[in-house]
This record gives sequence, C-alpha cells and structure tokens, in this order.
Amino acid sequence: MEAFGMIELNSIARGIEAGDAIVKTADVKLIGAYASCPGKYVVMIRGEVAAVKSAIEVGAKTAGKSLVNDIILANIHPQVFTALSCSTELVSKGAVGVIETYSLATCVKISDAAVKAADVELLEIRLGRGLGGKSFTILTGDVSSVKAAVEAAIVANKDDGFLAHTAVIPRISKEMLQTLL
Repeated sequence: MEAFGMIELNSIARGIEAGDAIVKTADVKLIGAYASCPGKYVVMIRGEVAAVKSAIEVGAKTAGKSLVNDIILANIHPQVFTALSCSTELVSKGAVGVIETYSLATCVKISDAAVKAADVELLEIRLGRGLGGKSFTILTGDVSSVKAAVEAAIVANKDDGFLAHTAVIPRISKEMLQTLL
C-alpha cells in the first residue's frame, strides 16, 4: 500500500537537514523538497507505509521546534500526486470548489479526504509558493459532489484548525477559470 508523508518546517536550514535525514532513513522516494512562503520548508515523500512512517518520524525529530506540521497518509488517492505536480488539465466539470489552508500539510490531507469522499477531480494543489504561507486546492465536479468534497475536507480538518476558507462556485465563468492556470 502506497503512502504519502510530508513535513512542514518554519526553518529552511532545519528543513534541508530534516529532508536529508528522511531520505537516508528508509526506502522512500523524494517527490518534493523546497522553500515556500514565508520562510517555510516542505519535504514530501512516497513509499510503503512503514517506510514513510519511519522516515517522517525521523524528519520530525530532526526538525525539533522548527516543525510546523507533519502528515502520513496511507492509501493516498492517486489524484493527489497529479494535482501536486500541476499536471491536470484545467477543465471545469460543472462546479468548482476552492479550499484554502494556513498549512501546507493540511492542504494535502484535506485534498485527499475531499477526492475520496465524492466524485470530483483535483485540478491543483498549490502549496505555499507566493501565497504568504497559505495553500489551496481547486477541484471540480457536479455541484452536489463538489459540496460533498468540500464538506469532507472541513470534517477532515476539524482538529487542527488550519482551514482558512472554502468556496463552492456552481458554474465558474470561462474568464475566471482561465485565471486558475
């Protein structure tokens, strides 16, 4: 079973150090490691559940007080990887949902919950670059599916408080859809 792991730190130097410890700990694939706004650093990996869990635990320990958030998602939905890489064709399938978070890790967690809860397509998961530390997910589907997905995201986030705002747009204009590119 494939898992996704991620740590988010408030220090670039500690982030690089933690990322190095993560990839040296277990047989995992590094899918992203970079600085984001405002001076955060994120490391994302994938692999078998046990390996990801072990690696993220070591990364969190290495991060120490610089750790903002971490997640381990077993059985992650494949659309999450596509949306993270911004390689989804941007086509509205009716309604558009937008979910905005204060945490990069939370954004991935709630995106996975949303796509598992309803018949929607993740268009993009944008993590913190040029966003003042925020992140957001854009998804599409019929109105009831988008509403259900956004509600599932809200429920999945009820414990950490990093959800900023959500919107469900029943029929987005072509002009606004183009701005999402």
